[in-house]
Amino acid sequence: MPGRQIDHCVLPTAGLDVARKRLTALGFTVAPRGLHPFGTENCCVYFADGTFLEPLAVADQVKAGIASMRGNMFTARDAAFRYRLGDEGFSALVLGTEDAAGDHRDFSRAGISAGRILNFSRPFVDAAGRSDTASFKLAFAADLRAPDAFFFTCQRVNAPAVDRSALQRHANGARRIKAIVLEAPEPEDFAAFLRHVVRAMPEQTPDGLRFGAANGNVLVRRSAKPRGLPRPGLRLAEIVFGVESLAKVRSAFAAAAIRREAQPGRLTVAPAAGQGAAFAFEALSSRG
Repeated sequence: MPGRQIDHCVLPTAGLDVARKRLTALGFTVAPRGLHPFGTENCCVYFADGTFLEPLAVADQVKAGIASMRGNMFTARDAAFRYRLGDEGFSALVLGTEDAAGDHRDFSRAGISAGRILNFSRPFVDAAGRSDTASFKLAFAADLRAPDAFFFTCQRVNAPAVDRSALQRHANGARRIKAIVLEAPEPEDFAAFLRHVVRAMPEQTPDGLRFGAANGNVLVRRSAKPRGLPRPGLRLAEIVFGVESLAKVRSAFAAAAIRREAQPGRLTVAPAAGQGAAFAFEALSSRG
């Protein structure tokens, strides 16, 4: 059975203006603001293969708080992440699905369900200002040993009938998400959990584990064990983008004076306000 599709990454931020400024400086095209009915808002970055980034801010603290108390795990886990780690980060990996209800049953049987299914709709506006309604169904999974990493599957019940092509063109040449990198002192501790979430068998790598999603890789990198402190569990650390060429990325970065680290075949940018994860850029011809 093929692994699930990587769908998108949730990146909490203190405010959408901060995220928009940072992501635009990195060469991404950022979509107009999207408002959720439960008090959060986003400004997404869409890619040609259907994957995307979701910078997430709190638009209405009272509404989000009420939603959490009523069992909305999306807002509850966002609030918990911000309480523990602050308003900037990488909180959730989202996998695509055609059957969120079936995923919920599977997560419940495996003992990893993180709450009831969430159904919601929100307006969607394209780059030209045309609007439609997007509807989703989410099924949540979590490991109690990893309080700062959240996972859910997303069923797109109604995909907006608007043209996203302008939003999918980026000055840095990014075309898709190639890989998601997580970190844990003992990656093997989370092999069974991630096998259920990604729906793929783990493979050993020199520094941890690899799970082959249908459209990329989910990698768990071995991290150092802190002395005298509890194990930090599993954390979401890095997003790897497939780009048309590294020359195009360098050009976009030069225009905004972005500091980056160069390795053979890739450029890496450290996390910053509005960019909650490390970003790595690799040419599409290289492996993820």
